[in-house]
Amino acid sequence: MARVLIIDDDSAICRMVSEIIKKIGHDAETAITLREGVEEAKKTPYDVVLLDVELPDGSGLEAISRFRGARASPEVIIITGQGDPDGAEMAVRNGAWDYIQKPLSLNSLILPLKRVFQYRDELAKRQKPAVALKLEGIIGNSSRIKSCFDYLAQAANSEANVLITGETGTGKELFARAIHANGPRADKNFVVVDCAALPETLVESSLFGHVRGAFTGADRASEGLIKQADKGTLFLDEVGELQTSVQRAFLRVLQERTFRPVGGKIEVTSDFRLIAATNRDLEERVTEGKFRMDLLYRLRSLHLELPPLRQRPEDIRDLVLSYTAKICERYATEIKGFSPEYFDALTSYDWPGNVRELINTLEGSITETGDDPTLYPKHLPGRIRVQLARASVKEKREDPSKGRSKGPLPSVRSFAKYRDFRESVLAEAEKKYLQDLMTFTKGSVKDACEISGLGRTRLYTLLKKYGITRLGWIQ
Repeated sequence: MARVLIIDDDSAICRMVSEIIKKIGHDAETAITLREGVEEAKKTPYDVVLLDVELPDGSGLEAISRFRGARASPEVIIITGQGDPDGAEMAVRNGAWDYIQKPLSLNSLILPLKRVFQYRDELAKRQKPAVALKLEGIIGNSSRIKSCFDYLAQAANSEANVLITGETGTGKELFARAIHANGPRADKNFVVVDCAALPETLVESSLFGHVRGAFTGADRASEGLIKQADKGTLFLDEVGELQTSVQRAFLRVLQERTFRPVGGKIEVTSDFRLIAATNRDLEERVTEGKFRMDLLYRLRSLHLELPPLRQRPEDIRDLVLSYTAKICERYATEIKGFSPEYFDALTSYDWPGNVRELINTLEGSITETGDDPTLYPKHLPGRIRVQLARASVKEKREDPSKGRSKGPLPSVRSFAKYRDFRESVLAEAEKKYLQDLMTFTKGSVKDACEISGLGRTRLYTLLKKYGITRLGWIQ
Protein backbone atom coordinates (compact mmCIF):
# COMPACT_ATOMS: atom_id res chain seq x y z
CA MET A 1 0.00 0.00 0.00
CA ALA A 2 1.39 3.37 -1.07
CA ARG A 3 0.92 6.80 0.49
CA VAL A 4 -0.12 9.75 -1.66
CA LEU A 5 -0.16 13.43 -0.64
CA ILE A 6 -2.50 15.70 -2.64
CA ILE A 7 -1.76 19.44 -2.54
CA ASP A 8 -4.35 21.64 -4.23
CA ASP A 9 -6.17 24.78 -3.10
CA ASP A 10 -9.40 23.40 -4.60
CA SER A 11 -10.89 21.25 -1.82
CA ALA A 12 -13.27 19.59 -4.29
CA ILE A 13 -10.32 18.28 -6.34
CA CYS A 14 -8.62 17.11 -3.14
CA ARG A 15 -11.69 15.12 -2.16
CA MET A 16 -12.21 13.64 -5.62
CA VAL A 17 -8.59 12.55 -6.10
CA SER A 18 -8.42 11.25 -2.53
CA GLU A 19 -11.48 9.03 -3.11
CA ILE A 20 -10.00 7.67 -6.35
CA ILE A 21 -6.72 6.78 -4.66
CA LYS A 22 -8.45 5.08 -1.73
CA LYS A 23 -10.65 3.05 -4.08
CA ILE A 24 -7.57 1.54 -5.74
CA GLY A 25 -6.24 0.49 -2.34
CA HIS A 26 -3.85 3.24 -1.26
CA ASP A 27 -3.72 5.91 1.46
CA ALA A 28 -4.26 9.58 0.67
CA GLU A 29 -3.86 12.81 2.62
CA THR A 30 -4.61 16.36 1.44
CA ALA A 31 -3.34 19.89 1.96
CA ILE A 32 -4.59 23.16 0.48
CA THR A 33 -1.46 25.27 0.87
CA LEU A 34 2.21 24.78 0.07
CA ARG A 35 3.21 25.30 3.69
CA GLU A 36 0.79 22.61 4.93
CA GLY A 37 2.02 20.24 2.23
CA VAL A 38 5.70 20.73 3.10
CA GLU A 39 5.02 20.21 6.80
CA GLU A 40 3.04 17.04 6.10
CA ALA A 41 5.78 15.67 3.82
CA LYS A 42 8.33 16.26 6.59
CA LYS A 43 6.26 14.29 9.12
CA THR A 44 5.17 11.32 7.01
CA PRO A 45 7.02 9.32 4.33
CA TYR A 46 5.03 9.52 1.09
CA ASP A 47 5.54 7.67 -2.15
CA VAL A 48 3.90 10.26 -4.37
CA VAL A 49 3.01 13.95 -4.11
CA LEU A 50 0.31 15.28 -6.45
CA LEU A 51 1.17 18.97 -6.56
CA ASP A 52 -0.78 21.90 -7.98
CA VAL A 53 1.16 24.80 -9.52
CA GLU A 54 -0.75 27.91 -8.49
CA LEU A 55 -1.10 27.71 -4.71
CA PRO A 56 -2.08 30.56 -2.37
CA ASP A 57 1.37 30.79 -0.81
CA GLY A 58 3.70 29.88 -3.66
CA SER A 59 4.45 28.02 -6.86
CA GLY A 60 4.39 24.24 -6.84
CA LEU A 61 7.00 24.19 -9.60
CA GLU A 62 9.49 25.99 -7.38
CA ALA A 63 8.83 23.59 -4.49
CA ILE A 64 9.48 20.30 -6.31
CA SER A 65 12.99 19.96 -4.92
CA ARG A 66 11.70 20.54 -1.37
CA PHE A 67 9.37 17.56 -1.67
CA ARG A 68 12.00 15.42 -3.40
CA GLY A 69 14.27 16.14 -0.44
CA ALA A 70 11.61 15.16 2.12
CA ARG A 71 11.34 11.80 3.90
CA ALA A 72 11.32 8.80 1.50
CA SER A 73 12.10 11.19 -1.41
CA PRO A 74 8.60 10.94 -2.96
CA GLU A 75 7.97 11.21 -6.68
CA VAL A 76 6.20 14.45 -7.64
CA ILE A 77 3.42 14.63 -10.24
CA ILE A 78 2.45 18.16 -11.23
CA ILE A 79 -1.28 18.82 -11.79
CA THR A 80 -2.26 22.17 -13.26
CA GLY A 81 -5.17 23.91 -14.89
CA GLN A 82 -2.91 26.26 -16.86
CA GLY A 83 -0.41 24.01 -18.57
CA ASP A 84 2.19 25.43 -20.94
CA PRO A 85 5.44 24.20 -22.50
CA ASP A 86 7.66 26.35 -20.27
CA GLY A 87 5.92 25.03 -17.16
CA ALA A 88 6.32 21.45 -18.37
CA GLU A 89 10.03 22.09 -19.00
CA MET A 90 10.45 23.54 -15.52
CA ALA A 91 8.71 20.53 -13.98
CA VAL A 92 10.99 18.06 -15.72
CA ARG A 93 14.15 20.06 -14.96
CA ASN A 94 13.17 20.24 -11.29
CA GLY A 95 12.70 16.47 -11.05
CA ALA A 96 8.96 15.89 -11.51
CA TRP A 97 7.76 12.43 -12.55
CA ASP A 98 4.97 13.76 -14.78
CA TYR A 99 3.02 16.88 -15.73
CA ILE A 100 -0.78 16.48 -15.97
CA GLN A 101 -3.24 19.13 -17.07
CA LYS A 102 -6.68 19.64 -15.56
CA PRO A 103 -9.47 18.75 -15.83
CA LEU A 104 -8.28 15.43 -14.47
CA SER A 105 -9.70 12.28 -16.03
CA LEU A 106 -9.58 8.87 -14.42
CA ASN A 107 -7.16 7.52 -17.02
CA SER A 108 -4.86 10.55 -16.98
CA LEU A 109 -4.46 10.15 -13.22
CA ILE A 110 -4.52 6.37 -12.67
CA LEU A 111 -1.93 5.36 -15.28
CA PRO A 112 0.91 7.65 -14.03
CA LEU A 113 0.14 6.61 -10.44
CA LYS A 114 0.33 2.91 -11.32
CA ARG A 115 3.67 3.45 -13.03
CA VAL A 116 5.01 5.32 -9.98
CA PHE A 117 3.81 2.59 -7.60
CA GLN A 118 5.42 -0.07 -9.82
CA TYR A 119 8.68 1.88 -9.93
CA ARG A 120 8.72 2.39 -6.15
CA ASP A 121 8.05 -1.31 -5.53
CA GLU A 122 10.88 -2.36 -7.82
CA LEU A 123 13.16 0.23 -6.25
CA ALA A 124 12.43 -1.08 -2.74
CA LYS A 125 13.14 -4.68 -3.78
CA ARG A 126 16.57 -3.91 -5.21
CA GLN A 127 17.46 -1.31 -2.58
CA LYS A 128 20.92 -1.97 -1.20
CA PRO A 129 21.99 -1.05 2.34
CA ALA A 130 22.84 2.64 2.55
CA VAL A 131 26.54 3.30 2.09
CA ALA A 132 28.11 6.58 3.14
CA LEU A 133 29.26 8.52 0.10
CA LYS A 134 32.78 9.90 -0.07
CA LEU A 135 32.14 13.62 -0.39
CA GLU A 136 35.58 15.15 0.05
CA GLY A 137 35.17 18.93 0.12
CA ILE A 138 31.42 18.90 -0.66
CA ILE A 139 29.42 20.46 2.16
CA GLY A 140 25.69 21.06 2.60
CA ASN A 141 22.42 19.68 3.93
CA SER A 142 19.88 21.65 1.90
CA SER A 143 17.28 19.78 -0.12
CA ARG A 144 18.83 21.02 -3.37
CA ILE A 145 22.30 19.71 -2.58
CA LYS A 146 20.90 16.44 -1.19
CA SER A 147 19.16 15.78 -4.50
CA CYS A 148 22.58 16.24 -6.14
CA PHE A 149 24.01 13.63 -3.76
CA ASP A 150 21.31 11.17 -4.87
CA TYR A 151 22.22 11.75 -8.49
CA LEU A 152 25.91 11.47 -7.64
CA ALA A 153 25.30 8.01 -6.16
CA GLN A 154 23.38 6.99 -9.27
CA ALA A 155 26.15 8.21 -11.55
CA ALA A 156 28.86 6.50 -9.48
CA ASN A 157 27.14 3.14 -9.93
CA SER A 158 27.08 3.57 -13.70
CA GLU A 159 29.62 3.64 -16.51
CA ALA A 160 27.57 6.17 -18.50
CA ASN A 161 29.08 9.48 -19.54
CA VAL A 162 28.20 12.32 -17.14
CA LEU A 163 27.85 16.01 -17.95
CA ILE A 164 28.03 18.32 -14.91
CA THR A 165 26.77 21.86 -15.45
CA GLY A 166 26.61 24.86 -13.17
CA GLU A 167 27.91 28.36 -12.66
CA THR A 168 31.58 29.08 -11.97
CA GLY A 169 32.51 28.11 -8.42
CA THR A 170 29.66 25.65 -7.74
CA GLY A 171 32.01 22.69 -7.28
CA LYS A 172 31.83 20.85 -10.60
CA GLU A 173 35.30 19.29 -10.24
CA LEU A 174 34.55 18.26 -6.64
CA PHE A 175 31.45 16.39 -7.83
CA ALA A 176 33.39 14.81 -10.69
CA ARG A 177 36.02 13.55 -8.25
CA ALA A 178 33.28 12.27 -5.93
CA ILE A 179 31.67 10.29 -8.77
CA HIS A 180 35.08 8.75 -9.48
CA ALA A 181 35.83 8.10 -5.78
CA ASN A 182 32.51 6.30 -5.23
CA GLY A 183 32.68 4.18 -8.38
CA PRO A 184 34.44 0.94 -9.37
CA ARG A 185 37.41 2.84 -10.87
CA ALA A 186 38.24 4.67 -7.63
CA ASP A 187 41.70 3.09 -7.33
CA LYS A 188 42.70 4.15 -10.87
CA ASN A 189 43.77 7.49 -12.34
CA PHE A 190 41.54 10.56 -12.35
CA VAL A 191 42.93 12.61 -15.23
CA VAL A 192 41.89 16.25 -15.58
CA VAL A 193 41.84 17.90 -19.01
CA ASP A 194 41.37 21.68 -18.80
CA CYS A 195 39.90 22.29 -22.25
CA ALA A 196 40.19 26.06 -21.84
CA ALA A 197 43.93 25.84 -21.17
CA LEU A 198 44.98 23.36 -23.88
CA PRO A 199 47.71 24.99 -26.01
CA GLU A 200 46.20 25.73 -29.43
CA THR A 201 49.11 24.27 -31.39
CA LEU A 202 49.46 21.17 -29.22
CA VAL A 203 45.84 20.20 -28.49
CA GLU A 204 45.92 16.87 -30.32
CA SER A 205 49.34 16.02 -28.93
CA SER A 206 48.17 16.77 -25.38
CA LEU A 207 45.06 14.60 -25.73
CA PHE A 208 46.21 11.79 -28.03
CA GLY A 209 49.96 11.82 -27.41
CA HIS A 210 52.62 11.65 -30.12
CA VAL A 211 55.40 9.44 -31.37
CA ARG A 212 59.04 10.46 -31.40
CA GLY A 213 59.83 12.81 -34.29
CA ALA A 214 56.17 13.63 -34.99
CA PHE A 215 57.00 17.34 -35.02
CA THR A 216 59.87 19.68 -34.23
CA GLY A 217 60.85 19.25 -30.61
CA ALA A 218 59.22 15.81 -30.22
CA ASP A 219 62.44 14.14 -29.13
CA ARG A 220 60.59 11.40 -27.31
CA ALA A 221 57.15 9.75 -27.40
CA SER A 222 54.31 10.91 -25.13
CA GLU A 223 51.22 8.85 -24.36
CA GLY A 224 48.79 11.80 -23.92
CA LEU A 225 46.05 12.46 -21.37
CA ILE A 226 43.50 10.04 -22.84
CA LYS A 227 45.88 7.11 -22.52
CA GLN A 228 46.81 8.19 -18.98
CA ALA A 229 43.12 7.72 -18.08
CA ASP A 230 43.11 4.07 -19.20
CA LYS A 231 41.07 2.00 -16.68
CA GLY A 232 40.32 5.24 -14.79
CA THR A 233 38.33 8.43 -15.32
CA LEU A 234 38.88 11.19 -17.87
CA PHE A 235 37.51 14.53 -16.70
CA LEU A 236 37.00 17.18 -19.38
CA ASP A 237 36.78 20.45 -17.48
CA GLU A 238 35.26 23.44 -19.35
CA VAL A 239 34.37 21.13 -22.24
CA GLY A 240 32.46 23.98 -23.88
CA GLU A 241 35.83 25.52 -24.75
CA LEU A 242 37.05 22.44 -26.67
CA GLN A 243 38.16 23.58 -30.10
CA THR A 244 35.81 22.65 -32.93
CA SER A 245 38.70 21.14 -34.87
CA VAL A 246 39.23 18.61 -32.08
CA GLN A 247 35.57 17.83 -31.37
CA ARG A 248 35.16 15.53 -34.38
CA ALA A 249 38.27 13.53 -33.49
CA PHE A 250 37.22 13.28 -29.87
CA LEU A 251 33.74 12.09 -30.87
CA ARG A 252 35.35 9.06 -32.52
CA VAL A 253 37.38 8.40 -29.37
CA LEU A 254 34.15 8.31 -27.35
CA GLN A 255 32.52 5.93 -29.82
CA GLU A 256 35.40 3.51 -30.33
CA ARG A 257 37.69 4.15 -27.32
CA THR A 258 40.55 4.07 -29.83
CA PHE A 259 42.73 6.81 -31.31
CA ARG A 260 45.97 7.37 -33.16
CA PRO A 261 48.78 9.41 -31.57
CA VAL A 262 50.10 12.33 -33.61
CA GLY A 263 52.52 10.93 -36.18
CA GLY A 264 51.63 7.37 -35.26
CA LYS A 265 50.48 4.55 -37.56
CA ILE A 266 48.96 2.19 -34.98
CA GLU A 267 45.63 2.64 -33.22
CA VAL A 268 45.85 2.87 -29.41
CA THR A 269 43.05 1.88 -27.03
CA SER A 270 42.02 3.48 -23.74
CA ASP A 271 39.27 2.13 -21.48
CA PHE A 272 38.22 5.28 -19.62
CA ARG A 273 35.07 6.54 -17.93
CA LEU A 274 34.16 10.04 -19.11
CA ILE A 275 32.94 12.95 -16.99
CA ALA A 276 32.66 16.44 -18.50
CA ALA A 277 31.83 19.80 -16.94
CA THR A 278 30.99 23.29 -18.16
CA ASN A 279 29.51 26.58 -17.05
CA ARG A 280 28.37 27.23 -20.62
CA ASP A 281 24.96 26.54 -22.14
CA LEU A 282 26.06 23.90 -24.64
CA GLU A 283 22.76 24.01 -26.51
CA GLU A 284 23.35 27.70 -27.19
CA ARG A 285 26.90 26.85 -28.29
CA VAL A 286 25.42 24.31 -30.71
CA THR A 287 23.05 26.97 -32.09
CA GLU A 288 26.03 29.31 -32.55
CA GLY A 289 27.89 26.58 -34.46
CA LYS A 290 30.62 26.34 -31.82
CA PHE A 291 29.80 22.88 -30.48
CA ARG A 292 28.77 19.66 -32.19
CA MET A 293 25.28 18.41 -31.39
CA ASP A 294 26.35 14.76 -31.76
CA LEU A 295 29.14 15.31 -29.24
CA LEU A 296 26.70 16.92 -26.80
CA TYR A 297 24.45 13.86 -27.06
CA ARG A 298 27.43 11.64 -26.26
CA LEU A 299 28.50 13.70 -23.26
CA ARG A 300 25.02 14.03 -21.77
CA SER A 301 24.06 10.41 -21.06
CA LEU A 302 23.61 11.56 -17.47
CA HIS A 303 23.23 15.24 -16.61
CA LEU A 304 23.90 16.68 -13.15
CA GLU A 305 23.07 20.38 -12.77
CA LEU A 306 24.57 21.99 -9.66
CA PRO A 307 22.61 24.80 -7.96
CA PRO A 308 24.26 28.20 -7.37
CA LEU A 309 24.94 29.13 -3.75
CA ARG A 310 22.20 31.79 -3.75
CA GLN A 311 19.65 28.98 -4.23
CA ARG A 312 20.85 27.11 -1.13
CA PRO A 313 21.60 29.83 1.44
CA GLU A 314 20.88 27.39 4.29
CA ASP A 315 24.23 25.73 3.46
CA ILE A 316 26.28 28.90 4.01
CA ARG A 317 26.71 28.40 7.77
CA ASP A 318 28.07 24.85 7.36
CA LEU A 319 30.39 25.99 4.58
CA VAL A 320 31.69 28.91 6.65
CA LEU A 321 32.34 26.79 9.74
CA SER A 322 34.13 24.08 7.79
CA TYR A 323 36.34 26.33 5.68
CA THR A 324 37.11 28.71 8.52
CA ALA A 325 38.57 25.81 10.48
CA LYS A 326 40.70 24.78 7.50
CA ILE A 327 41.91 28.30 6.79
CA CYS A 328 42.81 28.97 10.44
CA GLU A 329 44.70 25.69 10.60
CA ARG A 330 46.63 26.56 7.44
CA TYR A 331 47.52 29.99 8.83
CA ALA A 332 48.32 28.53 12.27
CA THR A 333 45.93 30.92 13.98
CA GLU A 334 43.19 30.50 16.56
CA ILE A 335 39.73 29.55 15.30
CA LYS A 336 37.68 32.68 14.72
CA GLY A 337 34.21 33.36 16.06
CA PHE A 338 31.42 35.12 14.20
CA SER A 339 29.04 37.91 15.06
CA PRO A 340 25.40 37.29 14.09
CA GLU A 341 25.64 40.27 11.75
CA TYR A 342 28.50 38.62 9.88
CA PHE A 343 26.34 35.61 9.03
CA ASP A 344 23.44 37.91 8.16
CA ALA A 345 25.68 39.71 5.69
CA LEU A 346 26.87 36.45 4.13
CA THR A 347 23.33 35.17 3.60
CA SER A 348 22.17 38.52 2.18
CA TYR A 349 24.81 38.55 -0.54
CA ASP A 350 24.12 36.86 -3.93
CA TRP A 351 27.57 35.21 -4.33
CA PRO A 352 27.96 35.39 -8.12
CA GLY A 353 31.21 33.45 -7.70
CA ASN A 354 29.42 30.85 -5.56
CA VAL A 355 31.32 28.65 -3.10
CA ARG A 356 34.70 29.60 -4.55
CA GLU A 357 33.98 33.30 -3.91
CA LEU A 358 32.76 32.49 -0.39
CA ILE A 359 36.01 30.66 0.43
CA ASN A 360 38.15 33.50 -0.93
CA THR A 361 36.06 36.01 1.05
CA LEU A 362 36.55 34.00 4.25
CA GLU A 363 40.28 33.86 3.66
CA GLY A 364 40.36 37.63 3.22
CA SER A 365 38.22 38.20 6.34
CA ILE A 366 40.46 36.01 8.49
CA THR A 367 43.53 37.83 7.23
CA GLU A 368 41.81 41.18 7.87
CA THR A 369 41.03 40.33 11.51
CA GLY A 370 44.66 39.75 12.48
CA ASP A 371 44.61 38.77 16.14
CA ASP A 372 40.94 39.74 16.63
CA PRO A 373 39.00 36.67 17.76
CA THR A 374 35.68 37.53 16.07
CA LEU A 375 34.62 38.24 12.48
CA TYR A 376 32.32 41.23 11.93
CA PRO A 377 30.80 42.66 8.73
CA LYS A 378 33.59 45.27 8.68
CA HIS A 379 36.01 42.44 7.89
CA LEU A 380 34.23 41.72 4.60
CA PRO A 381 35.68 43.07 1.33
CA GLY A 382 34.61 46.58 0.43
CA ARG A 383 32.81 45.52 -2.75
CA ILE A 384 30.50 43.23 -0.75
CA ARG A 385 29.85 45.80 1.97
CA VAL A 386 29.07 48.46 -0.64
CA GLN A 387 26.63 46.19 -2.47
CA LEU A 388 24.85 45.23 0.75
CA ALA A 389 24.72 48.86 1.90
CA ARG A 390 23.24 50.01 -1.40
CA ALA A 391 20.63 47.26 -1.30
CA SER A 392 19.61 48.23 2.23
CA VAL A 393 19.02 51.89 1.43
CA LYS A 394 15.46 52.57 0.42
CA GLU A 395 14.58 55.13 -2.18
CA LYS A 396 13.61 58.50 -0.78
CA ARG A 397 9.90 58.88 -0.64
CA GLU A 398 8.53 61.83 -2.55
CA ASP A 399 7.19 64.74 -0.56
CA PRO A 400 3.49 63.95 -0.30
CA SER A 401 2.70 67.60 -1.16
CA LYS A 402 4.47 67.35 -4.52
CA GLY A 403 2.46 66.36 -7.49
CA ARG A 404 -0.78 66.51 -5.53
CA SER A 405 -3.77 67.26 -7.69
CA LYS A 406 -5.27 70.70 -7.10
CA GLY A 407 -8.70 69.53 -8.20
CA PRO A 408 -11.40 68.15 -5.95
CA LEU A 409 -10.51 65.00 -3.97
CA PRO A 410 -11.96 61.77 -5.39
CA SER A 411 -14.79 60.09 -3.56
CA VAL A 412 -14.09 57.32 -1.07
CA ARG A 413 -15.65 54.76 -3.39
CA SER A 414 -13.19 55.60 -6.19
CA PHE A 415 -10.20 54.56 -4.06
CA ALA A 416 -8.95 50.98 -4.32
CA LYS A 417 -7.64 49.23 -1.24
CA TYR A 418 -4.00 50.23 -0.74
CA ARG A 419 -2.87 46.61 -0.95
CA ASP A 420 -4.70 46.07 -4.27
CA PHE A 421 -3.36 49.36 -5.66
CA ARG A 422 0.21 48.53 -4.61
CA GLU A 423 0.05 45.03 -6.09
CA SER A 424 -1.33 46.28 -9.40
CA VAL A 425 1.41 48.92 -9.74
CA LEU A 426 4.15 46.46 -8.82
CA ALA A 427 2.74 43.87 -11.22
CA GLU A 428 2.73 46.37 -14.07
CA ALA A 429 6.32 47.40 -13.34
CA GLU A 430 7.41 43.79 -12.97
CA LYS A 431 5.85 42.83 -16.30
CA LYS A 432 7.52 45.77 -18.07
CA TYR A 433 10.88 44.82 -16.54
CA LEU A 434 10.58 41.22 -17.76
CA GLN A 435 9.51 42.29 -21.26
CA ASP A 436 12.49 44.63 -21.50
CA LEU A 437 14.79 41.94 -20.08
CA MET A 438 13.78 39.34 -22.68
CA THR A 439 14.08 41.95 -25.44
CA PHE A 440 17.57 42.96 -24.30
CA THR A 441 18.78 39.32 -24.04
CA LYS A 442 16.94 38.26 -27.21
CA GLY A 443 15.26 35.45 -25.30
CA SER A 444 18.42 33.99 -23.75
CA VAL A 445 17.41 32.55 -20.37
CA LYS A 446 21.05 32.20 -19.32
CA ASP A 447 21.81 35.89 -19.99
CA ALA A 448 18.52 36.97 -18.41
CA CYS A 449 19.35 35.07 -15.21
CA GLU A 450 22.84 36.58 -15.04
CA ILE A 451 21.58 40.13 -15.53
CA SER A 452 18.54 39.93 -13.23
CA GLY A 453 20.03 37.72 -10.52
CA LEU A 454 16.97 35.45 -10.78
CA GLY A 455 17.25 31.68 -10.76
CA ARG A 456 16.11 29.83 -13.89
CA THR A 457 13.06 28.41 -12.12
CA ARG A 458 11.97 31.78 -10.71
CA LEU A 459 12.43 33.46 -14.10
CA TYR A 460 10.28 30.85 -15.83
CA THR A 461 7.60 31.25 -13.16
CA LEU A 462 7.47 35.04 -13.62
CA LEU A 463 7.42 34.76 -17.42
CA LYS A 464 4.52 32.35 -17.17
CA LYS A 465 2.71 34.59 -14.66
CA TYR A 466 2.72 37.54 -17.07
CA GLY A 467 2.29 35.54 -20.27
CA ILE A 468 5.71 36.50 -21.64
CA THR A 469 7.38 34.00 -23.96
CA ARG A 470 11.10 33.65 -24.56
CA LEU A 471 10.53 34.71 -28.18
CA GLY A 472 8.22 37.60 -27.31
CA TRP A 473 10.95 40.09 -28.19
CA ILE A 474 10.63 39.24 -31.91
CA GLN A 475 8.44 41.78 -33.65
